[in-house]
Amino acid sequence: MDQISESKIIGVATRRVDGPLKVSGAAMYASDHHFPGLLFAWPVCATIAKGSISSLDTAEAEKMTGVVAVYHRTNIGPLYRVPPASGFSLILDEKRPPLEDDEIRYYGQYVAVVVANTVEQARAAAESVKVTYNREKPDADSKLRGSPLTTEKPEEKSKRGDTAAALRSAKVKVDSIYTIPAETHNPIELHASVAVYDGQKFTLYETSQAVVNHRDVLAQMLGVPPEQVQVITRFLGSGFGGKLWPWPQSALAAACARNLRRPVKLVVSRQMMFQSVGHRPAIEQRIQLAADLDGRLTAIEQEYVNHTSMLDDYDEGCGEITPFIYSTPNLLVTGGLARRNVGNPTAMRGPGAVPGLFALESAMDELAVSLKMDPVQLRLKNEPEIDESLKIPFSSRHMKECLTTGAERFGWANRTAEVGSMKRDGLTLGWGVAACAWLAARTETEASVELKQDGTARVACGTQDIGGGTYTVLAQIVSHETGIPVGKIDVVLGDSALPSGPISGGSWVTASVTPAVLEAARNAGQRLLLTAVKSENSPFKGRKPGELEFVGGMVRLKGQAQSAVPMAEVLRIAKINSVAGTGKSAGTLGAAKPEFSFHSYGAQFAEVTWQPEIARLRVNRVVTVIDAGRIMNPRPARNQIEGAVVMGIGMALFEETMYDRRSGAPVNNNLADYVMAVNADTPQIDVAFLDYPDYKLNALGVRGVGEIGLAGIAAAITSAVYHATGIRVRDLPVRIEDLLAMPRSDSAD
Repeated sequence: MDQISESKIIGVATRRVDGPLKVSGAAMYASDHHFPGLLFAWPVCATIAKGSISSLDTAEAEKMTGVVAVYHRTNIGPLYRVPPASGFSLILDEKRPPLEDDEIRYYGQYVAVVVANTVEQARAAAESVKVTYNREKPDADSKLRGSPLTTEKPEEKSKRGDTAAALRSAKVKVDSIYTIPAETHNPIELHASVAVYDGQKFTLYETSQAVVNHRDVLAQMLGVPPEQVQVITRFLGSGFGGKLWPWPQSALAAACARNLRRPVKLVVSRQMMFQSVGHRPAIEQRIQLAADLDGRLTAIEQEYVNHTSMLDDYDEGCGEITPFIYSTPNLLVTGGLARRNVGNPTAMRGPGAVPGLFALESAMDELAVSLKMDPVQLRLKNEPEIDESLKIPFSSRHMKECLTTGAERFGWANRTAEVGSMKRDGLTLGWGVAACAWLAARTETEASVELKQDGTARVACGTQDIGGGTYTVLAQIVSHETGIPVGKIDVVLGDSALPSGPISGGSWVTASVTPAVLEAARNAGQRLLLTAVKSENSPFKGRKPGELEFVGGMVRLKGQAQSAVPMAEVLRIAKINSVAGTGKSAGTLGAAKPEFSFHSYGAQFAEVTWQPEIARLRVNRVVTVIDAGRIMNPRPARNQIEGAVVMGIGMALFEETMYDRRSGAPVNNNLADYVMAVNADTPQIDVAFLDYPDYKLNALGVRGVGEIGLAGIAAAITSAVYHATGIRVRDLPVRIEDLLAMPRSDSAD
């Protein structure tokens, strides 16, 4: 498809088409759905992290008011395992179906489920179920490096040259260990499943970031054909990756609805969110950097270990950015998994890149200090010409401009390098910088566009809008191609019955849907032109479709505005209600022999203020410059980056899921004890987009911005903390106790 450089709507700040529904309360989220005869389910959660069930007494619960059924391993009915994934189908993190056996592998594992007439009755009955366990000591150790791995040795992820030799001969070297604790997704909307079964078909209203995959997984687990399962997610109250793949509550709700032939709603509690629906795993990384005295990298070696569950292998992939972000002749990335008695980890906003760049970019700051070199200049000096890991060119890369533009907007030239040397209003300032990158890709997508006699259009795709503005983006694409105003375009998403669309993960949706929706709109327009020349009484009767064009919502002879007839009039004359077109786009992800390296890039600049008298640390301002191709809609794109920055502040300063080593329980499993960044912690945020279209990825040159805003921000903050205090914090989150210690050498422990 030819590249599109000019547009009246693409790149223009556009109000969200779904905004009125959300602010009026008309937008229906999963748990909002209510049906006649609806029942409520509440799981019984294990109170140990390792062992087995020796007895389960449901007698008291079954007698309680309003209780309809209590299900457990022996009476829930068949729930099957899912075959290995293929592409983006049949993916789930916790592969064991709920209630499959009596063995307990993590605290909070579902051991039974109560169904009752009200949620209060279901919860009360669930709490009265008596479970006796054969207890064993769980492994909830936060120390990962040196633990037994799931493989004989760490797995080699990327390699070139000889890092061992380069490190031995290095003029300057950094060798440091960085740790990130487990982090729990805490979107406002809890995970929820509402299951309706009519004896033939399951209709599931879900909190899902991938409705088509969700359908395929649940069809397998329930043992029915995919056409007998429909998954609907019209709106999502954020997911951050935690709602990408199905979790056990979905299968439980569906099985209960199947058994009772009544609708069943199961909403996971906030406490359960810390147990049974995923989290970013705890991660330990060792970074070794070697450089010459001029600051040119001669080696990068990265070793990471993340915890995983007792049954499933979740690899965070911390080294995915390392092989191409800087130029170096020698590189080695290895990764390993250590089993723990925890619920299965899963993707959390920016999986792999975000924790990996915290370690790598922190080490780059340490290297800059050792070299007495400006951290921005160090990064510019090591800019690669090509992707050295794949030996192919970048599709579009403007990392240098991100760094230089960010430095100018931030005022970096005024930085003094000495620790604690910058003061303002009685506060000590610290400035830090980090580079960032994120994978760009297309995944296979289908879409349909319908042009209607009432002058409106309908665009449909089986993707979903998780709050990032997908509804509006699809309307913009159709408006660009047809000239129909955005307000007259009905966007239908979030239903597995629609043409198959991409998952809302990886920041890939916009890049993926663009070619498919453009093609569908063009095909619908061609059908309209064909209608115009074939219809009796049409002013274009007898013409060839190639003599006409569809511009600004009008059909006309090419280049002749005076001949224009509104689309609605063309269809009215033909007595046709609508014409439609479909479109498809192929994927780029996982190509055997890619021609280009597709990524987005950015630079994060952070200022912290430190007031030692009262031990007060604050992130005061952040400048973020992003190279993410053409920006479809600057308004929600900026919102995405701003939200990611705030989330990065939480990662750097606050967030940590703490597990009791005795019981394996997450002890801060609520929003009072699990501390996140809030409005009071939000700094001044300056977001700039470079807006260089990447036409090698798609015709509009768009990539995604959902996750790159979180990459690098934690490292920029901890580097700023070092600049202000002289304390190098390598173990997140930064604690006041760290900053009250005496400054130590900036070398590894």
